[in-house]
Amino acid sequence: MTLLKRELNIRHVIALILGSVIGSGVFINLPIVAREAGSPWLAVLAWLIGGLIWLPQLFILSEMATAYPEEGFGYLYLKKAGSPALGFLYVWTVFWTSDTPSITIIAISAVSALSVFWGPLEASIYTKLFASLIIILLTYIHYRSVRKGGGLQIVLTVAKLSPLILLCILGFAYFQTDNLFIKPEIVEKANTGFLTLLVAGVAGTIWSYAGFTNILYMAGEIKNPQKVIPKSLLMSIAFVTVVYVLIALATSVLVPHDELVGASGKFANPFLYLPMFAKIAAAFLAIAAFISMVGCLNGLIMVQPRIEYAIAKDGLFFKPFAHVHPRYNTPDYSILFQSGLAIILLFAGGLEALLGYFTLSYLFQNAMVYFAIFFLRKREDYKPTFRSPIWLVMTILAIFTQLYLIYGTFIAYPAGGVITAAVLIGTGLPVYYYFKRNKVEMNSG
Repeated sequence: MTLLKRELNIRHVIALILGSVIGSGVFINLPIVAREAGSPWLAVLAWLIGGLIWLPQLFILSEMATAYPEEGFGYLYLKKAGSPALGFLYVWTVFWTSDTPSITIIAISAVSALSVFWGPLEASIYTKLFASLIIILLTYIHYRSVRKGGGLQIVLTVAKLSPLILLCILGFAYFQTDNLFIKPEIVEKANTGFLTLLVAGVAGTIWSYAGFTNILYMAGEIKNPQKVIPKSLLMSIAFVTVVYVLIALATSVLVPHDELVGASGKFANPFLYLPMFAKIAAAFLAIAAFISMVGCLNGLIMVQPRIEYAIAKDGLFFKPFAHVHPRYNTPDYSILFQSGLAIILLFAGGLEALLGYFTLSYLFQNAMVYFAIFFLRKREDYKPTFRSPIWLVMTILAIFTQLYLIYGTFIAYPAGGVITAAVLIGTGLPVYYYFKRNKVEMNSG
């Protein structure tokens, strides 16, 4: 049986993390977070907390990943913890309600960003056809080579970070407080409680910060994973949090709060409010956003199919997902199936509904994974090279934040997408017992 090889170094890993995390989210979610938080300062605070709540999570993830540096991530940890059923539920939920839709959301957003050059690229059949073409091209690259896909990710990550850093710098160059201190009467949520506003605002950032866990799908293809994984995760969260907070602050400085809120469901364009960029702002943001999202899409198509590959090897998922290309050493069918489903999803659902669909599922998955550490620490083969500081406190914080933000998801997003995700999650366990029964019958036969 052909197995995957360890071909990724720390540069590939950091590029994949940043590429998976920093994408369309910051431009799409800035208006949503501003709307839900109700004020510029609270919106900036929501972005800061959105990053800080990842610290306990990454401490726990680094510990589990260095104990079991193999493909599978949540499925692997839950299976090792003694619950293959929950491991399957994790993969089922990931495949249908977060990983695959994330490819769809980003592909749509990338193409929509270019509508400034040609109007029909905004919410039309052309949007979906162009998005399908981008997915197909990137899928072909990752079908053929892990190393070339990782090299492309490094180039795209450098290209995507440049305009974001420029925005942070220009925001301070034109710093003025007029937009930061808004009149109470224009705040729609002036009578809403502080904590309710804050939790809804933080829930609005989830999509933008999602992606740190994706690299752990490929733990079995990382060189020296015991050192590279913790270092890469912790360096990345520090960088992403600082960048997002500075972008949120710069945008709040440049864009009047009511105009930013009015952009909900579309791209916020802070460059439009800069004198030197006013005439070219739309084109500049379009190109920057497109590059950023293609970089994110590239990372997702590369890493996400690895989890279905891992569970299919155990006979608990559709068998073709376990196939490894004999020449290219890639999980070829898993890559093709996920990209194919993402293309199908292009033709269903609106962007904000898909975000709510994704967010509920993502929080539920995380809570399950963090809970596994209570059982893993009792195993004899659990020998991580990285130990989380005050692990019990970190685990409780990690689980609690997921459960509390689920509440925020119902506030921040349309009910349709959230309820659809909940229904699909509920189908997971019956399907698991179907696969388990078939596996038993095959073994006995």
